[in-house]
Amino acid sequence: MKNVLLILDGKIAKSFLNRLIDLNHNNINHYDIVYTDDSMVFEDIPSNFTFYQFDPTSYSKLMFILNKTLYQYALIVLNNKDDLLAVIANIRMKYKNLNFTVYDQWNIKLDDKNIQYYRGYDILSNGLVEQLPNIPVFAQNIGNKKGEIMEIRIPFSSSYLYRYIGSISQKNWKIVALYRNEELIDINEDIVLKANDTIIAIGNPEVLMQVYKAISTAKNLFPMPFGKNIYIYINMYIQTEQEILEAIEDAKILHQRMKNKCLIIRITRPTTVESLNKIKFALTNIKNLEVDIDYSNKGMKVILTEDKVKYDIGLLVLTKSIIKYKESIENLYLLGLPIFKVGKEQISSLKTATVLLNDNKKYEQISPTVFDISSQLKLTPKIFDLDPIGDQNRTEIIDYINNLAKIFTQNITVISEKTNPIKRLQEEQDILQILPLDKKMFNKRRTKFFNTNSDLISFDLDKYNQIILPIVDEIN
Repeated sequence: MKNVLLILDGKIAKSFLNRLIDLNHNNINHYDIVYTDDSMVFEDIPSNFTFYQFDPTSYSKLMFILNKTLYQYALIVLNNKDDLLAVIANIRMKYKNLNFTVYDQWNIKLDDKNIQYYRGYDILSNGLVEQLPNIPVFAQNIGNKKGEIMEIRIPFSSSYLYRYIGSISQKNWKIVALYRNEELIDINEDIVLKANDTIIAIGNPEVLMQVYKAISTAKNLFPMPFGKNIYIYINMYIQTEQEILEAIEDAKILHQRMKNKCLIIRITRPTTVESLNKIKFALTNIKNLEVDIDYSNKGMKVILTEDKVKYDIGLLVLTKSIIKYKESIENLYLLGLPIFKVGKEQISSLKTATVLLNDNKKYEQISPTVFDISSQLKLTPKIFDLDPIGDQNRTEIIDYINNLAKIFTQNITVISEKTNPIKRLQEEQDILQILPLDKKMFNKRRTKFFNTNSDLISFDLDKYNQIILPIVDEIN
């Protein structure tokens, strides 16, 4: 049992004492209460509460209590600043290092590291500010009281929307709870974040503020939340020298324009020293660059599984030779990483970020990221609503995209026609096509002629540069 000294006066002190008595269920502390106002005494007094009525500014009277009991903690709530300072001085005559808290209405600053100040105006103003929309909410009286616990709501335009919790990079912070429809739900890595969900996160206060900004801000975050770095995978045995160098040039441009932290060059199955030197020369004068060469021939599956965590991969850059090498990409879909598929067009000449609508739910998921990418690369979003039969109703997804365009303050072009989607797409030039990731993309298709899935047909085209974004197959 710990002995706690309470020196109380005023309405706030009375409210505090009333609350303390309500929470006094286990009697593990003994409280000595010094007071002056008769209204401070309640009818039903717990057995571990002892009341003393006298003026605590009197050194001799207060010393009687201090000499009687060895206190481990103290709390002072008084209405008068001079009285408060006098009581602090009296306590320090007896206890030089006793930790205690004072209710401070006057912004007192004493040279005493063992005093904690509870400032009512700060608490009240913080509470009022947190009632406003789009404001981070902190747990004010838990932990170190520095903001290491935060409540964050997921807006409908967030890049974290429709992300598995397990797919979100959580370094120096962690999602520990999730509320949906005002109910606490069981949390695990397979839970998918939805609009208006509220997460409880713990971690480094500075990191949490960055996370809050990332979740709440609709602009210029990609490749977050998937990861922080752009990563190009090179297999010198199956890729031509020209293909590798062109892919590096594309990765350099992405690295310059996007909000990634570092460019990772992963070289596997190296061939000649001459070829390696050409690659190294192509990487000259690149900031935030890391080159990692695998001489042990681990294989793509093992390397990417390890590097996803090691290098915090946010965007994986692959060429057609790698993607068509089926033995290497069997695990690619399961990694859940965005892929930049290098096309024949020059990335430096791109003008539009093109979306060929197919499945409404899939494209709703990737739409916020489409605007994020187009904003960073300075491309105009171009939406194709092409339906040769005329049996698709895409009114809702088009309205949703138009609303996002307003949030991102971007002008978009929407083309609605009853025409063959792929033939119309192939009329375009200088485009970055953005589409949802489908595990069928990596399957061998023997009947391409009869395939009507525009996403799969688009993926098989080599002309366009593409970014393929992971989606959630089933949303509970």
